[in-house]
Order: sequence, then structure tokens, then C-alpha cells
Amino acid sequence: MPHPRFPALDDAERIARTRPPADGPIRMVLDTDTANEIDDQFAVVHALLSGERLAVEAVYAAPFVGRGAQTAADGVAASEAEILRLLQRLNLDPSDRVLRGAARFLPDSETPVLNPASEDLIERAHAMPSGEILYVAAIGAITDIAAALLLDPAIVEKIAVVWLGGQPLHWPTADEYNLRGDPHAVRVVLASGVPFLYIPCAGVASHLLTTTAELDRHLRPHGPIGQYLADIFEAHDPQYPGAAKEIWDLAAIAALLNPSWTPHHTAPAPDLNPNLTWRLAAHNHSIAVANHIPRNPIFADLFQKLSAFAQSKRRPAWPT
Repeated sequence: MPHPRFPALDDAERIARTRPPADGPIRMVLDTDTANEIDDQFAVVHALLSGERLAVEAVYAAPFVGRGAQTAADGVAASEAEILRLLQRLNLDPSDRVLRGAARFLPDSETPVLNPASEDLIERAHAMPSGEILYVAAIGAITDIAAALLLDPAIVEKIAVVWLGGQPLHWPTADEYNLRGDPHAVRVVLASGVPFLYIPCAGVASHLLTTTAELDRHLRPHGPIGQYLADIFEAHDPQYPGAAKEIWDLAAIAALLNPSWTPHHTAPAPDLNPNLTWRLAAHNHSIAVANHIPRNPIFADLFQKLSAFAQSKRRPAWPT
């Protein structure tokens, strides 16, 4: 690092781009392995009900393996189907805004995997007006974003990436499901120098806990989508007194909704070792690393928007 394939950005400018403007809507795309767990569904709904702030231009179905998906291609198909189920409950026509991501993970750190989502990201990045940034919220394996960067390195100057995955840089391991899914993709994104807000899981996104009792009170009464989210949460883990679960992926949406919800520090971009540990390298370009996420205002915002939607006071729509 830095990787000679990618344009070099000024370090201060790179960090500044990781924080969206405080006022007005921002344009974004969401890359999500939606059927892998249950937290992506909350993030998709939160983003689409936040149109006053987030202009969600497209939702990409990201690859994963597990929960019945034997291959990455199976995972992409399952993610797409789950996105469509959510849109149906939000009364939102998928139109041409839902695209499939890569049907396989990157074979190495140099070879892209062609897929509709990455091609769409490239097209939308280049369509951004001069001086504006397309924000990319990635809440699964980061394959689709890495493939787009390899296909067209110039988009480094047009996008900023928020990614939930991996563990804190000081931990003895970086290993976590999203990171483990495609380590080559993680290396590509880190090496690219793209403006990058990194949200670790342990100690940061792990604060986003909720319970069946809370969701039964604040989500379940609010129409088909509220009931669906409450149902999948209750069914996912064993229920017992005191049980709570992380809704990890809300973190990436929260970072774009309100930058104050993800206070951060800057650090040199780490290298990812073959054994999935971080190797810190002081000479590398800087990334932003989230320190903390306050769960209360984030869940309050989600609950308020679901309530308004159920009362037909908030209708999601694709930006024009």
C-alpha cells in the first residue's frame, strides 16, 4: 500500500469525505446480504424510511454462504428474494433498483468478478455531479464494492464507503463473518485509498442490542413490515429472560443518518494478514474508525419512522 492501480487522494480530503454533510439529503446505495441473518432487514427498512436524509438510489444483493446458501450465488439469490419481500411490505416497487451482486467471491486481490451491482455502482458514481459523493453502505462481505473498484479504479474519487465488519484494530484477531466471507475484497478496499469509515463489530456495533419485548411493543403493531421484523427477530435466537440480540447493520445506516452517532478517530489503513489478523502499518493512508455507537437514539429513530409509515405519514420512494 498504497496500491499503484488507484488514484491518490489527499489524506485530509479522504477523511473529510467519510463524513456526509450534516444538512440535506445524501445520495447512497446499500449493499446487503439480506437473507444471511436478520439485522440487514432492519437496516434496509431504516434506510428506505429515511428519505428526508437518505436518497437510496439502489439496493444490491450481496453474496454469502450459510443459512441454506451452499454457494455465493445461492446467497445472492436469497438476498435478492429477501429484499423483494421487504419492498412488498413497504409498498415500494422494486423497479430497476434492486440488483444482484457477485455470484462468487474474489479469487484474489487483483481479479474482479463481473456482476450487475458493481456495474451499477460504477455507472452511478460517474453520474454524480461534480463535487458530490455517492455514499456506499456495505453490510455484508464487501465483494461488490471491491469488484467495482478493480473494474474502475477512478471511482475512488467519486464514492465513500461505510462498512460494518471485522473487529477493532487493537484486537488479537480481525476475524468476523463479513470479513471472513471475502478477505481478498477487504484487502482491495483498504488498499484502494477510497474514503472509508470502518465500523468494527465488537465494542462498537455490538451496542445495538434489542429484545423481543421491546420489538413487540414498538414494531409489531406497525403493519406488515413491523410484524415481519418482530417475527424474524423472535424466531432467530432462543428466547429466555434477559435475552437480547445485536442488530449490527443499523450501524452503517446510522453513520449516514447522523454523523454524530458514529464518533471516530483516524488511523492508518491496516493490512489484513492471511490468518485474519490486522497488521498495522504507520505509512499507509488514513481511514476513519468508529469508536462508539449510542443505541438509544438509533432505535428511537427507527421506531418513530415505522410508526409514521404504519399511519401512512411516511411513504418510501426511490429518488428521481
